[in-house]
Amino acid sequence: MVFSGVETQFHGPKLGGLQLRSPFFLAPTAGYSSPAYRSICYEQGAALCYTEMVSAEALTRGHPKTKAMLAHLPEEPIYAIQLFGAKPEVLAKAAAMVAEYRPVVIDLNCGCPVPKIVKAGAGSALQRNPEAIAAIVRAMKAATDIPVTVKIRKGWDEASVNFLEAAEAAVEAGAAAVTLHGRTRAQGYGGKADWGAIGTLARALAPRGVAVFGSGDVFSAEAAVAMLKETGCAGVMIARGAFGNPFIFADATALWKGGEKPARTAQEVVAVARSHLVRSIALDGEKSACIEFRTQFCAYTKGLPGGAALREEAVHSTSLAEYDTLFKRILNA
Repeated sequence: MVFSGVETQFHGPKLGGLQLRSPFFLAPTAGYSSPAYRSICYEQGAALCYTEMVSAEALTRGHPKTKAMLAHLPEEPIYAIQLFGAKPEVLAKAAAMVAEYRPVVIDLNCGCPVPKIVKAGAGSALQRNPEAIAAIVRAMKAATDIPVTVKIRKGWDEASVNFLEAAEAAVEAGAAAVTLHGRTRAQGYGGKADWGAIGTLARALAPRGVAVFGSGDVFSAEAAVAMLKETGCAGVMIARGAFGNPFIFADATALWKGGEKPARTAQEVVAVARSHLVRSIALDGEKSACIEFRTQFCAYTKGLPGGAALREEAVHSTSLAEYDTLFKRILNA
């Protein structure tokens, strides 16, 4: 199933003057938001896919691997770029650089809880200082005509929940939308995401006409639709729920439109998985792409007949020919 066009009855939020076709997005996720996988998710119905978070410092210093993260394939005609950093002047320069790629939006990461990111004053560290968020957003806005958005968390910890203040600072500085992950930095990715906080923020920013996107504990298509209904947010950012499962976007879209999740044959799964691998090989080279694809293969084959045995072999695969042998066995089964 490949999605295209915009239906009149159902549509997602507007970003940068563009009417998105649904409210379901692929979150910026290290190791998964590659150009190849984003293009697959887009074809499966994701309205917008975000790059992995890109270091503004590394980008402005000319790091070649960082620049490569900005690539996108023809199968993904629109996309979003996420930056992280701590210095307004550096993020402004980085925003001007990525604007040349004409993403729909440039997103500022204010929520990553990884210690090395926080130690550098970026990610969740910015949550502790809403004024710093505002300064960075203003600098980025001044450097480009591409809409700037921000992704924040509920707060640093339960004793310092300040998502309303952080969002207000970002919006006052010109942020076009705010994504809220319903966990504090102290929670990391554990515990339960607070969808109530997402609803609170959505209601707070609705009079301003600023879209709020929700994130956290969206592990199924049903959960994606439930977040929309329960919080009133304009969009849902899917991260771990999309790991190796691009079909979650097609399923969520079907449920959102009042239908049922589409039936999916083994042949369809194999076709999508192989296309993902072939695109990865074109970008990263055969051996590197095949090694990286091992984890994805395990996710694609979950629930398929004989999947366990196939996964045991996949962890040693280093070529397209080896994977094709495994794909054929799936089809023959």
